[in-house]
Amino acid sequence: MSLATAVAPIAPRAGRPRRLIEIDSRATYVSFGLAYLGGHGAAAVSQGDTPLLDLPGWLPTALLGIGLIVGITQATIASSRVQRAASEPDVLACKLLGAGWVIGFIALFFAITALTAHLGMPELQSILWPIGSGLVVGLLYLAEGAVRRNLMHYGLGAWLALISTTALFFGTPGLFWILAIAGGGAYAAAAVLEQRRLISLAEVSASRISRR
Repeated sequence: MSLATAVAPIAPRAGRPRRLIEIDSRATYVSFGLAYLGGHGAAAVSQGDTPLLDLPGWLPTALLGIGLIVGITQATIASSRVQRAASEPDVLACKLLGAGWVIGFIALFFAITALTAHLGMPELQSILWPIGSGLVVGLLYLAEGAVRRNLMHYGLGAWLALISTTALFFGTPGLFWILAIAGGGAYAAAAVLEQRRLISLAEVSASRISRR
């Protein structure tokens, strides 16, 4: 039995509780982790009074953006796969959570654009976008973790939300170092833990099938 088959949602039998949707988030975690390490890491080493490297100003944003786009695409694909075998309430939950990503980042765009325009400080966008996106992603992970009852995903969301907002106290380039190391490291750890979680679920599923 493949890992994907073992963790896919199955139809509940009479008298048994409905099984929760299990989404394989390994590819998403790796993509987001590389985005944090590459994008925020590049910003950390190229900014400040004494930058370690002289990098083009567009490079950190490009690395971060590419990684996030790949990660969001991976998450969408993984969610679409499980929806094919999911119940209607689970499909609705997945769609609402997916819409939450769009709504969250649109709201963040309006907030940052309006705030920087009102203050007359467009340069703040280079700080507010990394912090704000980390906060939004963290809060969305909290919601997803609660819906899926996935403590690891929930914990990752809590960590991202906390480190993203705490990083504001350190200015530049300190906040980028925090996001790169603490954020990227958290995604790396999550990818490893997700692998173990899915293997454990596969073993439990195989054991149940063998007892039928």
